[in-house]
Amino acid sequence: MARIVRVAACQMGPVQRADARPATLARLIAMLEEAAAKGATLAVFPELPLTTFFPRWPIEDEAELLSHFEPAMPNPNVQPLFDRAKALGVGFYLGYAELDRAAFDDGPNGNGAVRRRGYNTSILAGRDGAIIGKYRKVHLPGSERVKTGQKYQQLEKRYFAYGDLGFPAFRTPPDLGAGIMGMLICNDRRWPEAWRSLALQGAEMVLLGYNSAAYDPNGGEGESEELRTFHSTLAAQANAYMNATWAVAVAKAGNEDGAGLIGGSCIVDPNGIVVAQAKTVGDEVLVADCDLDATLQGKTKMFDFAAHRRPQHYRRIVDQVGAEPPA
Repeated sequence: MARIVRVAACQMGPVQRADARPATLARLIAMLEEAAAKGATLAVFPELPLTTFFPRWPIEDEAELLSHFEPAMPNPNVQPLFDRAKALGVGFYLGYAELDRAAFDDGPNGNGAVRRRGYNTSILAGRDGAIIGKYRKVHLPGSERVKTGQKYQQLEKRYFAYGDLGFPAFRTPPDLGAGIMGMLICNDRRWPEAWRSLALQGAEMVLLGYNSAAYDPNGGEGESEELRTFHSTLAAQANAYMNATWAVAVAKAGNEDGAGLIGGSCIVDPNGIVVAQAKTVGDEVLVADCDLDATLQGKTKMFDFAAHRRPQHYRRIVDQVGAEPPA
Protein backbone atom coordinates (compact mmCIF):
# COMPACT_ATOMS: atom_id res chain seq x y z
CA MET A 1 0.00 0.00 0.00
CA ALA A 2 1.35 3.39 -1.00
CA ARG A 3 2.54 5.77 1.71
CA ILE A 4 1.80 9.17 0.20
CA VAL A 5 3.04 12.38 1.79
CA ARG A 6 1.84 15.52 0.03
CA VAL A 7 4.79 17.86 0.46
CA ALA A 8 4.90 21.61 -0.06
CA ALA A 9 8.27 23.20 -0.84
CA CYS A 10 7.76 26.75 0.44
CA GLN A 11 10.37 28.85 -1.33
CA MET A 12 10.75 32.29 0.17
CA GLY A 13 11.72 35.52 -1.54
CA PRO A 14 14.27 37.87 0.00
CA VAL A 15 14.16 39.13 3.58
CA GLN A 16 15.82 42.52 3.88
CA ARG A 17 17.98 43.48 6.82
CA ALA A 18 15.46 46.14 7.87
CA ASP A 19 12.36 43.93 7.57
CA ALA A 20 10.29 43.59 10.74
CA ARG A 21 10.14 40.08 12.21
CA PRO A 22 6.31 40.00 12.44
CA ALA A 23 6.01 40.77 8.73
CA THR A 24 8.44 38.00 7.85
CA LEU A 25 6.58 35.52 10.04
CA ALA A 26 3.33 36.53 8.37
CA ARG A 27 4.82 35.55 5.00
CA LEU A 28 5.70 32.10 6.34
CA ILE A 29 2.19 31.66 7.71
CA ALA A 30 0.68 32.74 4.39
CA MET A 31 2.72 30.09 2.57
CA LEU A 32 1.73 27.52 5.18
CA GLU A 33 -1.92 28.36 4.56
CA GLU A 34 -1.42 28.05 0.79
CA ALA A 35 0.23 24.67 1.32
CA ALA A 36 -2.69 23.51 3.45
CA ALA A 37 -5.17 24.75 0.85
CA LYS A 38 -3.39 22.57 -1.70
CA GLY A 39 -3.73 19.56 0.56
CA ALA A 40 -0.15 19.39 1.83
CA THR A 41 0.54 17.64 5.12
CA LEU A 42 4.20 18.70 5.29
CA ALA A 43 5.65 22.14 4.50
CA VAL A 44 9.38 22.67 4.03
CA PHE A 45 10.78 26.16 4.62
CA PRO A 46 14.30 27.40 3.81
CA GLU A 47 17.44 27.79 5.87
CA LEU A 48 17.30 30.89 8.10
CA PRO A 49 13.92 32.15 6.79
CA LEU A 50 13.12 34.26 9.87
CA THR A 51 15.80 36.85 9.07
CA THR A 52 18.01 38.03 6.27
CA PHE A 53 21.12 35.92 5.65
CA PHE A 54 23.09 37.81 8.30
CA PRO A 55 26.44 35.95 7.92
CA ARG A 56 27.14 38.09 4.86
CA TRP A 57 28.01 40.96 7.24
CA PRO A 58 30.57 41.38 10.05
CA ILE A 59 28.11 42.49 12.74
CA GLU A 60 29.80 44.10 15.70
CA ASP A 61 26.72 45.32 17.57
CA GLU A 62 25.85 42.61 20.09
CA ALA A 63 22.15 43.44 20.25
CA GLU A 64 21.80 43.33 16.47
CA LEU A 65 23.69 40.05 16.25
CA LEU A 66 21.60 38.37 18.92
CA SER A 67 18.38 39.59 17.29
CA HIS A 68 18.98 37.04 14.53
CA PHE A 69 19.08 34.08 16.95
CA GLU A 70 16.24 32.13 18.54
CA PRO A 71 16.65 31.46 22.30
CA ALA A 72 14.35 28.42 22.08
CA MET A 73 12.10 26.72 19.58
CA PRO A 74 9.31 27.54 19.74
CA ASN A 75 9.46 30.97 21.37
CA PRO A 76 6.97 33.87 21.48
CA ASN A 77 8.31 35.32 18.21
CA VAL A 78 7.52 32.15 16.23
CA GLN A 79 4.68 30.63 18.28
CA PRO A 80 2.04 31.89 15.81
CA LEU A 81 3.57 29.68 13.12
CA PHE A 82 3.39 26.63 15.38
CA ASP A 83 -0.18 27.48 16.38
CA ARG A 84 -1.32 27.94 12.79
CA ALA A 85 0.41 24.76 11.63
CA LYS A 86 -1.29 22.77 14.38
CA ALA A 87 -4.67 24.27 13.54
CA LEU A 88 -4.19 23.41 9.86
CA GLY A 89 -2.75 19.97 10.60
CA VAL A 90 0.44 20.60 8.62
CA GLY A 91 3.87 19.44 9.77
CA PHE A 92 6.88 21.53 8.83
CA TYR A 93 10.66 21.81 8.50
CA LEU A 94 12.02 25.15 9.68
CA GLY A 95 15.56 26.51 9.68
CA TYR A 96 16.75 29.02 12.26
CA ALA A 97 19.79 30.38 14.10
CA GLU A 98 19.84 28.54 17.43
CA LEU A 99 21.22 30.54 20.35
CA ASP A 100 23.64 28.70 22.62
CA ARG A 101 25.81 31.51 23.95
CA ALA A 102 26.89 29.59 27.08
CA ALA A 103 28.61 26.87 25.07
CA PHE A 104 31.43 28.85 23.50
CA ASP A 105 34.35 31.08 24.37
CA ASP A 106 33.58 34.31 22.58
CA GLY A 107 37.22 35.31 22.31
CA PRO A 108 38.33 38.93 21.96
CA ASN A 109 35.91 41.40 20.50
CA GLY A 110 36.87 43.57 17.57
CA ASN A 111 37.01 43.40 13.80
CA GLY A 112 37.51 39.85 12.57
CA ALA A 113 37.00 38.27 15.98
CA VAL A 114 35.33 34.89 16.18
CA ARG A 115 31.99 35.44 17.92
CA ARG A 116 30.05 32.20 17.74
CA ARG A 117 26.61 32.34 19.30
CA GLY A 118 25.15 28.95 18.48
CA TYR A 119 24.22 26.73 15.56
CA ASN A 120 22.65 26.87 12.13
CA THR A 121 19.75 24.56 12.94
CA SER A 122 16.59 23.01 11.55
CA ILE A 123 13.67 21.22 13.17
CA LEU A 124 10.97 18.89 11.93
CA ALA A 125 7.56 19.37 13.55
CA GLY A 126 4.64 16.98 13.24
CA ARG A 127 1.10 17.83 12.25
CA ASP A 128 0.28 18.30 15.93
CA GLY A 129 2.95 20.98 16.28
CA ALA A 130 5.24 18.80 18.41
CA ILE A 131 8.91 18.71 17.44
CA ILE A 132 9.96 15.33 16.03
CA GLY A 133 13.66 16.06 15.59
CA LYS A 134 16.43 18.62 15.38
CA TYR A 135 19.54 18.89 13.21
CA ARG A 136 22.55 21.22 13.41
CA LYS A 137 24.44 22.06 10.21
CA VAL A 138 27.73 20.20 9.94
CA HIS A 139 29.32 21.55 6.74
CA LEU A 140 29.78 25.25 7.45
CA PRO A 141 31.12 27.20 4.45
CA GLY A 142 33.05 30.45 4.39
CA SER A 143 35.53 31.68 6.97
CA GLU A 144 35.81 32.83 10.57
CA ARG A 145 37.39 36.14 9.73
CA VAL A 146 36.47 39.00 7.45
CA LYS A 147 38.10 38.86 4.02
CA THR A 148 39.28 42.29 2.98
CA GLY A 149 38.15 43.60 -0.38
CA GLN A 150 34.93 41.58 -0.54
CA LYS A 151 31.64 43.48 -0.60
CA TYR A 152 29.77 40.56 0.97
CA GLN A 153 31.24 38.01 3.34
CA GLN A 154 30.43 34.38 4.13
CA LEU A 155 30.91 34.28 7.89
CA GLU A 156 29.02 31.21 9.05
CA LYS A 157 32.15 29.93 10.78
CA ARG A 158 32.27 33.22 12.70
CA TYR A 159 28.72 33.00 14.05
CA PHE A 160 28.03 29.27 14.21
CA ALA A 161 29.73 26.22 15.68
CA TYR A 162 29.90 23.01 13.69
CA GLY A 163 26.86 20.83 14.28
CA ASP A 164 27.37 18.27 17.05
CA LEU A 165 24.35 16.00 16.52
CA GLY A 166 25.67 14.04 13.56
CA PHE A 167 23.12 13.16 10.86
CA PRO A 168 20.12 11.75 12.74
CA ALA A 169 17.15 10.23 10.95
CA PHE A 170 13.67 10.33 12.48
CA ARG A 171 10.63 8.09 12.25
CA THR A 172 7.50 10.01 11.36
CA PRO A 173 3.99 9.20 12.60
CA PRO A 174 1.36 7.58 10.37
CA ASP A 175 -0.11 10.95 9.43
CA LEU A 176 3.27 11.79 7.87
CA GLY A 177 3.63 8.53 6.01
CA ALA A 178 5.01 6.38 8.84
CA GLY A 179 8.36 6.97 7.19
CA ILE A 180 11.97 7.81 7.95
CA MET A 181 13.10 11.38 7.29
CA GLY A 182 16.36 13.23 7.65
CA MET A 183 17.39 16.86 7.51
CA LEU A 184 20.29 18.72 5.93
CA ILE A 185 21.05 22.43 5.59
CA CYS A 186 22.44 24.25 2.54
CA ASN A 187 26.12 23.34 2.04
CA ASP A 188 25.48 19.86 3.48
CA ARG A 189 23.76 18.97 0.20
CA ARG A 190 27.10 19.14 -1.62
CA TRP A 191 28.69 16.46 0.57
CA PRO A 192 27.66 12.88 -0.32
CA GLU A 193 28.77 11.59 3.09
CA ALA A 194 25.85 13.47 4.66
CA TRP A 195 23.25 11.84 2.42
CA ARG A 196 24.78 8.40 2.79
CA SER A 197 24.78 8.73 6.58
CA LEU A 198 21.02 9.31 6.41
CA ALA A 199 20.48 6.56 3.84
CA LEU A 200 22.29 4.07 6.09
CA GLN A 201 19.49 4.72 8.59
CA GLY A 202 16.88 3.99 5.94
CA ALA A 203 15.96 7.60 5.14
CA GLU A 204 13.12 7.82 2.63
CA MET A 205 12.94 11.60 2.43
CA VAL A 206 15.60 14.25 3.00
CA LEU A 207 14.44 17.78 3.79
CA LEU A 208 16.85 20.66 3.29
CA GLY A 209 16.69 24.42 3.22
CA TYR A 210 19.30 26.71 1.74
CA ASN A 211 20.41 30.33 1.31
CA SER A 212 22.93 30.11 -1.54
CA ALA A 213 24.62 33.14 -3.04
CA ALA A 214 23.94 33.95 -6.69
CA TYR A 215 27.64 34.79 -7.02
CA ASP A 216 30.89 33.15 -5.91
CA PRO A 217 30.76 33.68 -2.12
CA ASN A 218 34.48 32.92 -1.83
CA GLY A 219 35.44 35.75 -4.20
CA GLY A 220 36.25 35.84 -7.89
CA GLU A 221 34.12 35.34 -10.98
CA GLY A 222 34.27 31.55 -11.22
CA GLU A 223 30.61 30.92 -10.43
CA SER A 224 27.48 32.54 -11.86
CA GLU A 225 23.88 32.43 -10.66
CA GLU A 226 23.05 29.99 -13.46
CA LEU A 227 25.93 27.64 -12.61
CA ARG A 228 25.20 27.69 -8.89
CA THR A 229 21.51 26.95 -9.52
CA PHE A 230 22.49 24.07 -11.79
CA HIS A 231 24.84 22.66 -9.13
CA SER A 232 22.14 22.97 -6.46
CA THR A 233 19.66 20.97 -8.52
CA LEU A 234 22.34 18.49 -9.57
CA ALA A 235 23.28 17.79 -5.94
CA ALA A 236 19.67 17.05 -5.02
CA GLN A 237 19.10 14.83 -8.06
CA ALA A 238 22.33 12.83 -7.80
CA ASN A 239 22.12 12.23 -4.08
CA ALA A 240 18.41 11.37 -4.17
CA TYR A 241 19.16 8.72 -6.80
CA MET A 242 22.30 7.30 -5.17
CA ASN A 243 20.51 6.97 -1.83
CA ALA A 244 17.06 5.98 -3.12
CA THR A 245 15.34 8.81 -1.26
CA TRP A 246 13.03 11.71 -1.96
CA ALA A 247 14.72 15.11 -1.70
CA VAL A 248 12.95 18.38 -0.93
CA ALA A 249 15.36 21.30 -1.42
CA VAL A 250 13.98 24.75 -0.61
CA ALA A 251 15.59 28.16 -1.11
CA LYS A 252 15.38 31.62 0.29
CA ALA A 253 15.96 33.48 -2.96
CA GLY A 254 16.17 36.88 -4.62
CA ASN A 255 17.97 40.10 -3.84
CA GLU A 256 18.67 40.76 -0.16
CA ASP A 257 20.07 44.27 0.24
CA GLY A 258 21.93 43.98 -3.05
CA ALA A 259 23.20 40.42 -2.52
CA GLY A 260 21.59 37.83 -4.76
CA LEU A 261 20.42 34.38 -3.64
CA ILE A 262 19.62 31.59 -6.09
CA GLY A 263 16.20 29.98 -6.32
CA GLY A 264 15.71 26.61 -7.94
CA SER A 265 13.74 25.00 -5.10
CA CYS A 266 12.79 21.48 -6.14
CA ILE A 267 11.21 18.20 -5.15
CA VAL A 268 13.13 15.20 -6.51
CA ASP A 269 12.01 11.58 -6.60
CA PRO A 270 14.16 8.53 -5.70
CA ASN A 271 15.13 8.12 -9.37
CA GLY A 272 16.64 11.59 -9.36
CA ILE A 273 13.82 13.05 -11.44
CA VAL A 274 12.66 16.59 -10.63
CA VAL A 275 8.90 16.40 -10.11
CA ALA A 276 8.43 20.08 -9.18
CA GLN A 277 10.69 23.13 -9.41
CA ALA A 278 10.30 26.83 -8.66
CA LYS A 279 10.05 29.22 -11.57
CA THR A 280 10.68 32.45 -9.65
CA VAL A 281 12.95 33.84 -6.95
CA GLY A 282 10.01 34.97 -4.83
CA ASP A 283 7.54 33.39 -2.44
CA GLU A 284 6.35 30.26 -4.23
CA VAL A 285 4.71 27.05 -3.00
CA LEU A 286 5.40 23.81 -4.90
CA VAL A 287 3.35 20.72 -4.08
CA ALA A 288 3.95 17.08 -4.97
CA ASP A 289 2.61 13.73 -3.82
CA CYS A 290 5.58 11.73 -2.62
CA ASP A 291 5.14 7.97 -2.26
CA LEU A 292 7.67 6.79 0.30
CA ASP A 293 7.32 3.26 -1.05
CA ALA A 294 8.85 4.51 -4.31
CA THR A 295 12.20 4.29 -2.53
CA LEU A 296 11.98 0.48 -2.43
CA GLN A 297 13.04 0.07 -6.07
CA GLY A 298 16.46 1.53 -5.33
CA LYS A 299 16.80 0.32 -1.75
CA THR A 300 16.16 -3.34 -2.66
CA LYS A 301 18.07 -3.44 -5.97
CA MET A 302 20.83 -1.12 -7.17
CA PHE A 303 21.37 0.46 -3.73
CA ASP A 304 20.76 -2.56 -1.54
CA PHE A 305 23.49 -1.57 0.88
CA ALA A 306 23.57 -4.89 2.73
CA ALA A 307 24.24 -6.73 -0.52
CA HIS A 308 26.62 -4.38 -2.27
CA ARG A 309 28.50 -2.02 0.07
CA ARG A 310 32.16 -2.79 0.85
CA PRO A 311 33.01 -0.54 3.82
CA GLN A 312 36.35 -2.26 4.39
CA HIS A 313 37.57 -0.27 1.38
CA TYR A 314 36.14 3.07 2.53
CA ARG A 315 38.48 3.72 5.47
CA ARG A 316 40.06 6.71 3.75
CA ILE A 317 36.72 8.52 3.74
CA VAL A 318 36.57 8.80 7.53
CA ASP A 319 40.29 8.78 8.37
CA GLN A 320 41.36 11.54 6.00
CA VAL A 321 40.32 15.18 5.58
CA GLY A 322 42.45 16.78 2.86
CA ALA A 323 43.54 15.14 -0.37
CA GLU A 324 46.76 13.09 -0.20
CA PRO A 325 48.09 12.38 -3.71
CA PRO A 326 49.99 9.12 -4.23
CA ALA A 327 53.77 9.19 -4.01
